[in-house]
Amino acid sequence: MTRSAERAAGLSAYIAVTAAYWAFMLTDGALRMLVLLHFHTLGFSPVQLAYLFVLYEIAGMVTNLSAGWIAARFGLTSTLYMGLGIQVIALIALAQLDPQWAIGLSVAYVMVVQGASGVAKDLAKMSSKSAVKLLAPTSDGGLFRWVALLTGSKNAVKGVGFLLGAGLLATVGFVWAVLGMAVVLAVILVVILLTMPDGLPKGRKGARFSDVFSKSANVNWLSAARVFLFGARDVWFVVGIPIYFYAVLSDGSVAGNRAAFFTIGTFMALWIILYGGVQAFAPRLLGAKARPDTDMTRAAVTWAWGLAAIPAVLTLAALVAQGPQTWLTATLIAGLLAFGAVFAVNSSLHSYLILAYTKADRVTMDVGFYYMANAGGRLIGTISSGLTYQIGGLPLMLGVATLMVICSAMAAGRLLIKTEA
Repeated sequence: MTRSAERAAGLSAYIAVTAAYWAFMLTDGALRMLVLLHFHTLGFSPVQLAYLFVLYEIAGMVTNLSAGWIAARFGLTSTLYMGLGIQVIALIALAQLDPQWAIGLSVAYVMVVQGASGVAKDLAKMSSKSAVKLLAPTSDGGLFRWVALLTGSKNAVKGVGFLLGAGLLATVGFVWAVLGMAVVLAVILVVILLTMPDGLPKGRKGARFSDVFSKSANVNWLSAARVFLFGARDVWFVVGIPIYFYAVLSDGSVAGNRAAFFTIGTFMALWIILYGGVQAFAPRLLGAKARPDTDMTRAAVTWAWGLAAIPAVLTLAALVAQGPQTWLTATLIAGLLAFGAVFAVNSSLHSYLILAYTKADRVTMDVGFYYMANAGGRLIGTISSGLTYQIGGLPLMLGVATLMVICSAMAAGRLLIKTEA
């Protein structure tokens, strides 16, 4: 195969992987909003709502560890197809939930189904992110541009999914929304199976499971920084802020509930879309084309400390307000949008650095380990979101987010030392 033909095959594979990932993340975002708002209206407490997502994150941790080895052993396309297929099954299973079941049984059932969805999400994510390392051009910042485009567009699509989920819940209801998404994703899986071009590795028989644990100090410190970064986001994102907005916006009537669904879904969608847009723009914002990896590592530390200031200010505002206030709600909206923009730069830097630090022959292993840390941070944030909001409301929830960002910045600082040593 000529060099131009290899580039064309690689680009075709990248487009196919990206399209499949987009389709998956659209349903993932919609499903999260459907589950959160539907079960809140059924009377679930903030802690019970957090429980619904716990197994999702635990499954993500286990999946990322094993998925790196599975992809290395059987090929990246195998894990991508598995992710899409498991998500279809999870959506169909969720539609079987009976509203007449006891709360305990409902929580257990949804936790298991969400666990399957977590497995699916991280299989698809690991496949897509690893493919970028293998397919992206190596010159002129090509790797950063390609990973930023994939990650940024994925998050924009997921944001649309939040809006879609809220809209479907308010119009066709929970069951038909979930079944409709299952049908669409199944069709996309069939299309991808039939049209996936060559260009991705098929796997190697000598891959060992023990290889998933990284021996690189850079990978390990970056993974630690990722734990706290995503914990800081999800401590407010998963349960606390949506439930706070619902309490402020809904008057308890059917029309009021629907209006609240649309408003919350719109805000969450805009947050994710902004986040994705900034991620895609990050290489230009940072001037990555002409900067070495050491400079990018230093930038990760600087941006992390800048991020910590935002939840700190919001914590102070919540303490001053001492309860729902119009000005507090406006401050939260503006502050969390600012948090999303700065968070996006941090996340984009991390997503680039993990691919820059790893080698091609163990990319699925290191990416799997790194996203295991990512899932661990989301797990910590998810549990903390319900607990902190129920125990101490907005001030405690936002204060914990501030501490987590500080821990992320400190871990990134260790990475800087290791890089310059």
